[in-house]
Amino acid sequence: MTPTIQITYFVHGTTTDNELGIASGHSDVGLSELGFRQSNELREKLKGKQFDLVVSSDLLRARQTAKIVFPNQTIEFDSRLKECDYGSLTGSKASQFDLNEYVEKPFPKGESYLNVEERVKSLLEELKEKSTTEQKLAFVSHQAPQLALEVLTKNKTWKEAVEQDWRQKTPKEWRPGWAYQY
Repeated sequence: MTPTIQITYFVHGTTTDNELGIASGHSDVGLSELGFRQSNELREKLKGKQFDLVVSSDLLRARQTAKIVFPNQTIEFDSRLKECDYGSLTGSKASQFDLNEYVEKPFPKGESYLNVEERVKSLLEELKEKSTTEQKLAFVSHQAPQLALEVLTKNKTWKEAVEQDWRQKTPKEWRPGWAYQY
């Protein structure tokens, strides 16, 4: 029997693009002052908590967050946890496009959310194959990979994942870690 992977997902800290409502996609933007503060606060909240492995997106904002939050743990940076490639819509106001429109259809000159799902599933399958015991992993990533985890581990449709996403709610239901099992 293949062991289960326990994943705690952490969103990267706030960026200046986030503060301006800009869709960063694959842009390699770093954390804002608020993002550095959030990451340091998260490190304090997680003090003493250990993971078998921390896997982070290789984009700067996630790398910075992972290094601050998990300074004494092994971190693997993996491009499969990157944000969705918004293509020619990168840098535009995030409010200008409907995420549901790009589940199957790629963003102009970019990728679709199904492409993100395929990337994340590939990573999960690889991690599961390498595992001989139950593993506790931390992921540091972005919105699209988290939505993919909702689809892959909680049997949600993409429409449900997008509509139920904590980022769509007011007030936002951010918390220091979302639990997933694969």
